[in-house]
Amino acid sequence: MPAPVRILFLCTGNSARSILAEAICRARGGDRVVVHSAGSQPRGEVHPLALAILRERGVPTEGLASKSWDVFTGPEAPAFDLVVTVCDAAAAESCPAFPGACHRVHWSLPDPAAVAGGETEMRAAFERVADELERRIPALLAELAATSGPDSDGEPADPSEP
Repeated sequence: MPAPVRILFLCTGNSARSILAEAICRARGGDRVVVHSAGSQPRGEVHPLALAILRERGVPTEGLASKSWDVFTGPEAPAFDLVVTVCDAAAAESCPAFPGACHRVHWSLPDPAAVAGGETEMRAAFERVADELERRIPALLAELAATSGPDSDGEPADPSEP
């Protein structure tokens, strides 16, 4: 069995989009992946609606925490094969160097926590982001499986296009 692919999902606050991506990818990827998430300006807590949506979908939420991307830099940090930014702000920031020969992919996803309105509107926004991640992550995992073969160039494609 090949070594698991190490993936880091990044956004600004690490409370919604990257947390959803981390949990969904870990659940769908199983032992084929090691997944983390972080933010450039972490909020320090996971958004309650992110946790609720994950639980409703049967996705484990244990161990999810909002943390700085600084945790994943420096000589003692784990190496990553792929870094995925899930918000435009984090993609535009000057990202630190992460250990490993990692590839980068950007998925422009709206921040569901920034939606104006009541709980109904926010819940719908979280559902839309989770639905989009449920569409993109299996495509990413399939592409990673295909690129780990002996004839591949090792470059994962960007599954952001339908």
